[in-house]
Amino acid sequence: MQTVQFENRNGLGTTLNALVHFPENFDANKRYPAVVVTHPGGGVKEQTASLYASKLAQHGFIAIAHDATYQGDSSGAPRHLENPFVRSEDISAVVDYLTTLPFVDAQRIGAMGVCAGGGYSVNAAICDRRIKAVGTVSAVNIGAMFNRGWDGTLDPAAALPLLQMGSDARSVEAAGGEGPSIPFAPATREQAPNAELAEAWEYYRTPRCQHPNSPGYFPARSFNLLVTYDAYHMADVFLTQPLQIVVGSEAGSKWMSDDLHARAASKDKHLHVIAGANHMQLYDVQPHVDEASAVLVAFFREKL
Repeated sequence: MQTVQFENRNGLGTTLNALVHFPENFDANKRYPAVVVTHPGGGVKEQTASLYASKLAQHGFIAIAHDATYQGDSSGAPRHLENPFVRSEDISAVVDYLTTLPFVDAQRIGAMGVCAGGGYSVNAAICDRRIKAVGTVSAVNIGAMFNRGWDGTLDPAAALPLLQMGSDARSVEAAGGEGPSIPFAPATREQAPNAELAEAWEYYRTPRCQHPNSPGYFPARSFNLLVTYDAYHMADVFLTQPLQIVVGSEAGSKWMSDDLHARAASKDKHLHVIAGANHMQLYDVQPHVDEASAVLVAFFREKL
């Protein structure tokens, strides 16, 4: 594994920091298929993204897990901003980098992501034809999550106060103040609305997988970018690449994977449901991760 830094060619003057996972017996004189692995909202590359990247590398792929712009070891301000448009562009910036590496076959590059990283991977593939195959784990269309709720039952109009909160935060910051921060995961177990999201607290805020670069919050101004965002916008027209979706049968977020499967234009799309697993368990809980990884490895082997 190697840490690398490279320019994000999005015009913002930022750099991305990433971990490159190499296959065993890596030979720089050979050319390998590669997969960009994108972390969840609030996460960093060292967590579930690198777990899945390591699984792919064990089966012959160059797998690269990166920190989003504004987050982790990547640059950009304000810190921890969750900008979905830049997050999608980050993936294409990693593809840019991969195409410069002599040991990567630029015609065999795929993308996968976990949670919001899955939605961002889909959005990047809709726009970037260099991505030849797409995989998702516990996919979240982050805009839909904020305007329709975790389980998809809310009236989107109920998210109007979030837009107001984001707008007010921008005014505070423009005046030189500091706007409020919003937790991605519950700050305490007691604040979790259900048992599934209590696992988000456990994952991000206990030794289960906490990381100093992953404080688990974002500035409220992010709401102005997130609430109206659709990671699957025009998937019915432009998401023609092979698509493998992996989701737990008990995930409250499963409707977002179902929606992706329904909307994707791809004629080669597959939905694999892991029996008994919820959303968070696909991050790091066995045997669910091994099942998800096996599905994705077989998919990328065939399509790349």
